[in-house]
Amino acid sequence: MSFLSVRLFTAGLAFGMSSAFAASSPQPAQPLQHSEVSLALAMQLVDGALAACHAKGRTAVAAVVDRGGNLVALLRDDNVGPHNTAAAQRKAYTALSTRTTTRLLAERARNDADSANLNTIDALLLLGGGVPLVAERQVIGAIGVAAAGGASMDEYCAMQAIAQFLPPTN
Repeated sequence: MSFLSVRLFTAGLAFGMSSAFAASSPQPAQPLQHSEVSLALAMQLVDGALAACHAKGRTAVAAVVDRGGNLVALLRDDNVGPHNTAAAQRKAYTALSTRTTTRLLAERARNDADSANLNTIDALLLLGGGVPLVAERQVIGAIGVAAAGGASMDEYCAMQAIAQFLPPTN
C-alpha cells in the first residue's frame, strides 16, 4: 500500500468514525458537571477520622483523594510508621477506583478467585479502611485510614468522619 493510499484510508476511517459518532449524538456535546471534594472538606475528613480514632484510644493516619485519585489531604499522628502513610493513600485510591469499601474488596478477594486477581494490581490495596466519598450519588473522592489497630478500626474511623462531615444525600 502506498503512502497516499494509507493517508486516504486513514482519513476515510477517521471521517467514518466521526460521522458515526455525530449520528449517535444528536445534541451538541456539553462539558461534564460534577461535584469535587474540596480542600476544606478533605481537611475536615482527615481531622475527623483522627478524632474518631483518638476517641477509641488509637493513633492513625488518614488520607483523602479527589475523584482523579490525587492526594488532597493527609494527616498523620506522631509515631505512626511511614508504611502506614502509603497504606492510607493506597486505601483511599482503591476505594475511589473501585467505588467500594476496601473491606468489601478484601472479603471478595478471599472468597472469589476472579476478585483475588485485584491483588496483582500494584496501586490497589485490599485492606479495610478505604471508603468512597459520595455526594449527590456521585463518587467525589475517597478516604483511607491506616494504623488504627486493624482494618475494622481503620474503617470505623473513616466512617465516623464521613457521617460527621459528609452526610448522605438522596
